[in-house]
Amino acid sequence: MTAPATVTAAVAPAHRASPAEPPAPRRLRLGFNARIAFPTGQAGAALRDGIELFRVAEQLGYDAGWVYQRHFDNYLAAPMVFHAAVAQHTERIGLGTAIIGVRYEDPVLLAEAAGTADLLSGGRLQLGLGTGQGGFDAVFGQAPNDGRAQSQDRLAAFLRAVRGERVGEITDPEGLLPVGTELFVRPTSPTLPERIWYGGGSVASAERVGRQGLRLLLSTILSGQIDDYGAELARAIEAYRGAHPGTSPSRVAVARSVLPATTPELARVYAAYDAERRTQGPAASRPAGALAPVAAPTARFTMSPVHHGDPAAVVDELLADPSVPLADELIAFLPPAFGLRENLRLLEDLAETVAPHLGWTPATSAP
Repeated sequence: MTAPATVTAAVAPAHRASPAEPPAPRRLRLGFNARIAFPTGQAGAALRDGIELFRVAEQLGYDAGWVYQRHFDNYLAAPMVFHAAVAQHTERIGLGTAIIGVRYEDPVLLAEAAGTADLLSGGRLQLGLGTGQGGFDAVFGQAPNDGRAQSQDRLAAFLRAVRGERVGEITDPEGLLPVGTELFVRPTSPTLPERIWYGGGSVASAERVGRQGLRLLLSTILSGQIDDYGAELARAIEAYRGAHPGTSPSRVAVARSVLPATTPELARVYAAYDAERRTQGPAASRPAGALAPVAAPTARFTMSPVHHGDPAAVVDELLADPSVPLADELIAFLPPAFGLRENLRLLEDLAETVAPHLGWTPATSAP
């Protein structure tokens, strides 16, 4: 196992401090990403298990839990509703969305839902947005369009709405309000605009997120064929920070598959998951009854490696990754087909055997 003194040096801030004041070690935030997946017919039980996952993760000291949105499949489709429920069973842990596909979201309705969920949770929402999965234009009443351009248009409208800016005025003389009445989203949460993240899958997209002054989410998939995944993430983080205007704190979260095996049986399970992910890509680890995605050309994307095996070896791999010391938060991706028991064991092992050697300490209060 790498010695703590070496770890402290690896995660120290990049700025140069005066000799009289040695830099304090940076505290890495620790999160997890759960798909809240369910076999056909078992959605209710999976949603309740998801709440329990967050409740126990809070006890373990995790800083945040993140959930993904996937429409028309055996996965969570309404993250905001889910987090409003989780907020009633937890007190401190951050409630993240990684991600909500903004291309199919009405900006005003999303701002209303986000403000409500953030207020109900006491300001714990970490709102991650992105382009999201395509192919549903007609179902959502849209003409075929460029998903990325559509997402950027809707993102701009959402940011205006969630910041409390004017979204329009009454033009219908038959309405209940006078023509010309200015309209603003209510309720709004004053601090929520500081906690809006956007997903990036390339150096260029990370730089764009930086220019927009948002927080950056880097997932387990990057665009194009990448030889050195960690080095490419490091370049994306540097591009993001270089473009960020500094009007609000820049924040970066990196999602990785981290599976420390504390028993021989877990070592076999995690190795099998790694093999499945290498051969099936995004189709790996699906719950029973989930839709089978079309096989995409591997040249279009690169999936992150799965860090599995002996905990000491996992720690060394992550410390050798140039993107980890640059990130503010490490998000552990939970295999979608894992049940509650498997996920809780993984979260506990990660918190005990890996994360403390990366600069993390259990959280005790809300951020």
